[in-house]
Amino acid sequence: TLGHCDAGGASSHYDLLASFGIGHNAIFQIEDLEAELDYFPRTLVSILGKVLEHSVSLWKIGERFVIAHFMKDKVHD
Repeated sequence: TLGHCDAGGASSHYDLLASFGIGHNAIFQIEDLEAELDYFPRTLVSILGKVLEHSVSLWKIGERFVIAHFMKDKVHD
């Protein structure tokens, strides 16, 4: 996933990302913080996706899928 901020998300709520799969070695990057985190299967990440630019590196082995839960800003209008 290329670096991005989540345009439709609410800046006052955290997004929850759950990584699943088999044997992958992805890296979750938060560019604004210059952080690189292991993003193995069964990893949960909570992030202000509208505020912080984030991405996931390419991985060479295994399979991966992610469930993303976030609050849309329009809910508060």
